[in-house]
Amino acid sequence: MSTTPAENSNELRQEENKTSKKWWTIVGIGIGVFILAVDVYIVNLALPVMVESFHTSFSTIQWVVLSYLMAIAIFVILVSKLGDIWNKKRLYIIGLTIFTISSLLCGMAPNVWFLIAFRGLQGVGAAFLSGLGTAMIVEAFPAAERGLGLGIRSGIYGMGITLGPMVGGLLMSVGGWPLIFWVNVPIGIVAILIVACFVPNSAISGNPENLDIIGTLILTIVLTSFILGLTLLQKGNSHIAINMLGFSVLSLICFLWLESRIEAPMIDLKIFQSVEFSLGLTLRFIANFAIAGVIFILPFLFIFLEHYSTQKSGFLMVVPSLLIVTTAPISGILSDRFGTQLISLMGLLFMAIGCFLISRFDTELTVIKYILGIIPYGVGVGMFNSPNNSSIMGAAPKERLGIASGLLSFSRILGQMLGVPIVGALFFFTTSFNANFAPNIDISNAPVQALLFATHTTFLVLGVLLMVSTMFAALFWWIENKKPALL
Repeated sequence: MSTTPAENSNELRQEENKTSKKWWTIVGIGIGVFILAVDVYIVNLALPVMVESFHTSFSTIQWVVLSYLMAIAIFVILVSKLGDIWNKKRLYIIGLTIFTISSLLCGMAPNVWFLIAFRGLQGVGAAFLSGLGTAMIVEAFPAAERGLGLGIRSGIYGMGITLGPMVGGLLMSVGGWPLIFWVNVPIGIVAILIVACFVPNSAISGNPENLDIIGTLILTIVLTSFILGLTLLQKGNSHIAINMLGFSVLSLICFLWLESRIEAPMIDLKIFQSVEFSLGLTLRFIANFAIAGVIFILPFLFIFLEHYSTQKSGFLMVVPSLLIVTTAPISGILSDRFGTQLISLMGLLFMAIGCFLISRFDTELTVIKYILGIIPYGVGVGMFNSPNNSSIMGAAPKERLGIASGLLSFSRILGQMLGVPIVGALFFFTTSFNANFAPNIDISNAPVQALLFATHTTFLVLGVLLMVSTMFAALFWWIENKKPALL
């Protein structure tokens, strides 16, 4: 039966409307992704400056990052669950508003403790953006174009981390560290207006369920006690630190027990029955553990070991970001053609090689030597992110895209949240060890030889971790892919 011209015209308008909606979604979500990326890399670059500005220690300044990451880790799953039962667009606007207001407050912080508190509030807003953005893109794009949509998202994130260090260095050289937070305010306002006016309402995939408030509280205890334990270890309070770490393990057991027995858990453990989903999250955690360690330690090396200015340090941090920007969209297209497993494993392998090369940095580090050493790392991050995102979201049930998006963000944030204190502790202890545990030793006043030893050891460990993870994942996927032929 042939269609009439009116029916053809109506179908054409519907197709154009779908196309318009998916690109407006990319624009709206992309701005949120952009300010998150800018914030992370600007703040990491400013940490050495904050140590001197607030007259605080290496272990204390970590909490400027940790309070932010902890808030995201605690709230991102809860927000993602809300996204499955409420309107994602409205929740996303709430997140943008919280993030923008808290950015203003961070720049006004009178001391490091206020800054840590305001960063925690900023992390709550970031949880909304992280937990909902990917699901909104997946809903807007057809399955055949999912890699393209997520690749563009990764490219926008790369653009943010590219401009972040460069702009951050310039802003700090002009007006100090408060400007790195205030720059988010106008961008946040523009994002709120665009999402409110142009991004379509998201689908609601389920009926309202009870929120797992008790699970959220227990998870808060798990993460807080664990991070406090790691921080106290760096301060030399080993007895209290061990008790805190043990308490976090017991709390984690209670959390998993609760989640396996209640009707509406914060984390539906059944979603982990998918091998591809679980392995994808595990690799995402490991990759972001290493990424957090790299971007946390590099600014301290530039400023305290190489004695670079914040402006030069910012420009050097741009190099891996540029590589991520150029590689991410290409990796998304390649993963649609050759599969997510191969491309993501290649990304991990390149990251490992990059960490091995960074471990060889010394006091005679030239710009050329730095660029050659950082290239594999930047290419690897760009190659890994988009295929890994696509693999995880593709393995998730359609009715649980919101919680899958939340778990995707949670694994990334958890990796970063643990990467900062663990890699920071490794760097601090290897520095102190080489300095014979001299009293009052800190990164800002450590001997050059101690910093070099810490650099070599820390990045060598990260490289080995990534290399071993790549080998095990490749072996596991090879076995899984061979199973149908053996049956």
